[in-house]
Amino acid sequence: MSKGGKITALAAATLLLLGLSLGGCATSTAGSSPMDARAEAPARPKTGGYPAVEDVPPRRGPAMTTDEQSKLQKELAAARDRQVSKAKGRAPGPELVKP
Repeated sequence: MSKGGKITALAAATLLLLGLSLGGCATSTAGSSPMDARAEAPARPKTGGYPAVEDVPPRRGPAMTTDEQSKLQKELAAARDRQVSKAKGRAPGPELVKP
């Protein structure tokens, strides 16, 4: 090949590669822009990162009635007294020293 033919072939190859690389940038969007695509997207619901403080469940009644509370206190006191009487009946063990 002559020197002129090499230059012509190199120029043609350069133009071909340049045309292909620029052709990739020109995509068809069918008459819409990226801004139109955003406008067509459904709107996201506005939710904050914090829970709604004003939406609290209604108050319930007390967990226990006063009769149930007094009965439970009596049962706990009786259980404590049984444990103290069992502990007194045992042989003395090593005493724990509080720091």
